[in-house]
Amino acid sequence: MSTIALFHSVLGVRPGISDAAQRLRAAGHEVHVIDQYDGRVFDDYDEGDAFVQAIGFPALMSAAVDAVSELADGFVAMGFSNGAGMATHVSVTRRVSAAVLCSGALPLEMIGAAAWPSNVPAQLHYAVDDPFRAEGSVESVLRSVNEAGNTAEYVQYPGRGHLFTDKSLPGEYDEAAAVAFWTNVLRFLKEHGR
Repeated sequence: MSTIALFHSVLGVRPGISDAAQRLRAAGHEVHVIDQYDGRVFDDYDEGDAFVQAIGFPALMSAAVDAVSELADGFVAMGFSNGAGMATHVSVTRRVSAAVLCSGALPLEMIGAAAWPSNVPAQLHYAVDDPFRAEGSVESVLRSVNEAGNTAEYVQYPGRGHLFTDKSLPGEYDEAAAVAFWTNVLRFLKEHGR
């Protein structure tokens, strides 16, 4: 089973992240929840985004790398929304075995990375009508992963919830999509994790 570094969304370590960690642990994985906000959480995307802007994305990326410094090479980088950006940065900075990017795709040029590393497959997940998906971002990430000779899997789910696996966000949560999501993630980890 895999060691997984799990990065939260712009809203912080909400129940959806705790649930994700619990599901992964129940499947036999060792999970390290990386809390970049020191316990602070938000209920509103604009407030969370303002908090991120105040810290600065470069500072968060640096902190993400520092947070996984004690993990041995070969862990899986996984993140939701803003955390997918952190997982992407960690994937191009550390030797990871795979990346799972949920409701977040950050083109490499946005983080100053020249190329996706070889031998690092990636799985991306989005709701079909996610209001926060930037046009062309998914395609850019998939292209980078493929150009490095890796497997790049993209899975879409019906609906428009951004964090559609988080039961504590009733306006976004979709039970059927969440079940399908976890089926896909656990399969991918079985195939590509260490």
